[in-house]
Amino acid sequence: MNVQTLRYYERRGLLREPERSESGYRAWEAEAVRTVRFVKRAQGLGFTLREIEALLQLAAGGPESCDAARALAIEKLSELDTKVVSLEAMRDSLLQLVESCSRPRSERDCPLLETLVAEGGSRNDRDD
Repeated sequence: MNVQTLRYYERRGLLREPERSESGYRAWEAEAVRTVRFVKRAQGLGFTLREIEALLQLAAGGPESCDAARALAIEKLSELDTKVVSLEAMRDSLLQLVESCSRPRSERDCPLLETLVAEGGSRNDRDD
């Protein structure tokens, strides 16, 4: 793990600043390792650091926190479902544009580039 990431987690309050050895090295305790693993697993599930902070507090609260953790997970599932629908729509649009490129070159402008230009971008003139 990157040292800057660990320091960032300290600044955010996710980790306590570790004791330093006589030589000045940081001595991380096992609890810090468990916390970092928790954070990384939660990030892998799509949770933001703000959400992870809440989950860490819930994890420290014991079994009665399960309902709150479940509510956060359900909210995250809903967000992910929305993203999946959006990504599938983007994929379908891009697939249609790619498939339209199969016409002979003399019979088309590039629909992919034309669509992107119409979306507000600009296309540089190129020499073919």
